Amino acid sequence: MKSTSKILLGVITAAAAGAVIGMLFAPDKGNEIRSKVKKTANELADELLNAIRRGKSQYQDAKDDLRNKAYELKGKAQQKVEEMADEADEQYNATKKKLQVS
Repeated sequence: MKSTSKILLGVITAAAAGAVIGMLFAPDKGNEIRSKVKKTANELADELLNAIRRGKSQYQDAKDDLRNKAYELKGKAQQKVEEMADEADEQYNATKKKLQVS
């Protein structure tokens, strides 16, 4: 787990714990407290799901970028190999021609 994810999870957990503790010490009736706890839990769950969705999206973007760069490098490598092979052929033919002339 990346440090950013750990920090986000810690912040969400701390916020949830703080909210629950704050509600338990509030001078409200039991059903009001339960309602607030439920509402806060739902809000935190939504925040967590949104964070997970953003993380998945960022992961997919990074994966796509990496794949594209790999294909680009593969193409450049193939082109370079072909250029080197052509150059080697030219040098071979030039050397062969010089040897035949001599």
